[in-house]
Amino acid sequence: MEALVCRKLGDPTTPPDSSETTALTISTSHPIPTLTSPTSIRVRIKSTSLNYANYLQILGKYQEKFALPFVPGSDYSGVVESVGPNVTKFKVGDPVCSFAGVGSFAQFVVADEKDLYGVPDGCDLVAAGALPVAYGTSHVALIHRANLKPGQVLLVLGAAGGVGLAAVQIGKVIGATVVAVARGTEKVQFLKSMGVDHVVDLSKGGVIESVKAFLKTKKLKGVDVLYDPVGGKLTKESMKLLNWGAQILVIGFASGEVPLIPANIALVKNWTIHGLYWGSYKVNNPSVLEDSLKELLSWLARGLITIYISHSYKLQEANLAFLYIRDRKVIGKVMITFDDPKTITSSKL
Repeated sequence: MEALVCRKLGDPTTPPDSSETTALTISTSHPIPTLTSPTSIRVRIKSTSLNYANYLQILGKYQEKFALPFVPGSDYSGVVESVGPNVTKFKVGDPVCSFAGVGSFAQFVVADEKDLYGVPDGCDLVAAGALPVAYGTSHVALIHRANLKPGQVLLVLGAAGGVGLAAVQIGKVIGATVVAVARGTEKVQFLKSMGVDHVVDLSKGGVIESVKAFLKTKKLKGVDVLYDPVGGKLTKESMKLLNWGAQILVIGFASGEVPLIPANIALVKNWTIHGLYWGSYKVNNPSVLEDSLKELLSWLARGLITIYISHSYKLQEANLAFLYIRDRKVIGKVMITFDDPKTITSSKL
């Protein structure tokens, strides 16, 4: 099968195989994964999502390290191609989505049936491949950790990116007052079209004055939940907007700078600080992920959330996708899509 292989740590924005030293290479004869247990399933991948975490994995800057060479990739969607003898939940031809630590930047992947989720009728299969990580992260953070309630003020940093846009939509589904922070006219206009209550354009000024003016017009005291995938200076500024008893969701550090949250101020203001590493739930509390993704798929089927895909690429163009992520040009999600490969013989254990 065809697969994108990280053969050495390095810059994923460099075209694969453009030299003998590039981090990424395209393998056209990568081994097709075989079924590994009686309940395993092989999925023919239709689409797989690029996340900032994948960019960091290839650079070697992610919190988890992988033995070289490896196939990057995390969340994906596709069609069941082969099933183990004890599989009961799915049959060949069923549309599914899921996530993996690595391995989805390839034409096929194998997963246990307990880790796969059926894609409901009416859901776009490509869009479903963008759901698990970005929307799962935001859903677990806002619903499970922060217990976001209707009427609360949610401040979303990096709101036009994958997890940010997911947080914006989930906030609106819950009934929160959503304040979004982004940079540039295109992103600001897009967020307004999503029904955000107030958008801060960082290219035209800072966060504090803009948000305070909005809160004043609505007779609101401050921010109840801060959703922060950015870090750095923006976190420090945003903390000045938080209410007593506010909650801070630490999602990531796209700015490249890990912020310092003063413990003395957190004490006085009774803040709660939540670290959120979504992937660790698969090991430590998988039922949370299962419930979360089931609800998200239900919302997707009912039209409560919309997955916006700004760019879609073939595997050979993965460097362009990573370039968009690095340069923060993405609105929503960037995907790699596969044409349907030739049918192969079903695996047997």
